[in-house]
Amino acid sequence: MKNVPFVSLRRQFSQFEESLVAKFRQVGKSGQYVFGQELEKFEKEIAQFCGTKFALGVGNGSDALFLVLKALDIGPGDEVITVSNSFIATAWVIAATGATIKFVDIGRDLNIDTDEIEKAITKKTKAIIPVHIAGSPANMTALNRIAKRNKVHIVEDAAQAIGSIYKGKKVGSFGVAAGFSLHPLKNLSIYGDGGVVVTNQPYIYKKIKKLRNHGLKNRDSCALWGYNSRLDTLQAAFARIKLKKLPEINRRHKLIAKFYCEELASLVEIPHQHSLEDSVFHNFIIRVKNRKKLQSFLAESGVETKIHYPVPIHLQECSEHLNYRRGDLPKTEFAARQILSLPIFAELKDIECEYVVKKIKKFFRDNTTLGSV
Repeated sequence: MKNVPFVSLRRQFSQFEESLVAKFRQVGKSGQYVFGQELEKFEKEIAQFCGTKFALGVGNGSDALFLVLKALDIGPGDEVITVSNSFIATAWVIAATGATIKFVDIGRDLNIDTDEIEKAITKKTKAIIPVHIAGSPANMTALNRIAKRNKVHIVEDAAQAIGSIYKGKKVGSFGVAAGFSLHPLKNLSIYGDGGVVVTNQPYIYKKIKKLRNHGLKNRDSCALWGYNSRLDTLQAAFARIKLKKLPEINRRHKLIAKFYCEELASLVEIPHQHSLEDSVFHNFIIRVKNRKKLQSFLAESGVETKIHYPVPIHLQECSEHLNYRRGDLPKTEFAARQILSLPIFAELKDIECEYVVKKIKKFFRDNTTLGSV
């Protein structure tokens, strides 16, 4: 067996190469490289896909969240609640507004623990950013109940969850707005950075439409201080091609996840799935007691794995001024010592999935004192 990569962007490109090259020529000949029809069509299509009224292409997934916070007038003196087991962008977008980051702990499903949120809410709290980690939807019923009771906004970090479903609705359609990433590693990916804001609120849509383009009302009239965060026309055109294939891509992720779950449930802790949710499994995260030893064994066997994420944000150097200490978020910190992401991408072959499982089973046969979490 050859090495099993964690992801292979080369394989993915080969699936789309002919369509992408044709689209490149079409856009190139049009002379329309910023905004234009391809972006407008993509925004309509992805809004329809997500079940929202509006969508706006922006520079990246981080900017998507940041611009939502700015559209809500969140800034110095405000507080925003989120989790620490995420990519750093979830938190830096809060810091960039001048607001204060408030971290809360997670549940066994690695999503925000809704029982912990109200303990963190103060008069300064303006928003909560739940992260649909690895494509697994957070408890949006409880979150919306908390938000309504405390008069705060829900801004969904759906960067990893395009197409995930909670109670029959797509993620991104529950809060005041949501941010998606189109990074090359995402289920819906492009060939560089890109992001999308979705919302049902006209005022959010109208404000971000200006904010992403320098605050301009038109070429010569500026309504407010803004930013330069636009999804390029060519990337929007590429995203339209891939959006058509997204249901197929997500189905493949789910099939791989199902196979892993069936084969590994007795050996490791598999992802927690609730009956009301349908995850797209952007990542497949297991939990094991001796992660370092298993990861080393898999690496020696040619299986590439990752950790999402080994150092929680509240323990990062950039968070020192927030005065969090080790032990403040015990469930987050405990999970960070055990989580391990296995290879999962649409082009991963069945034989490679079987090899991953075979090697994990061998590891536990050879280490009989180790078991699931």
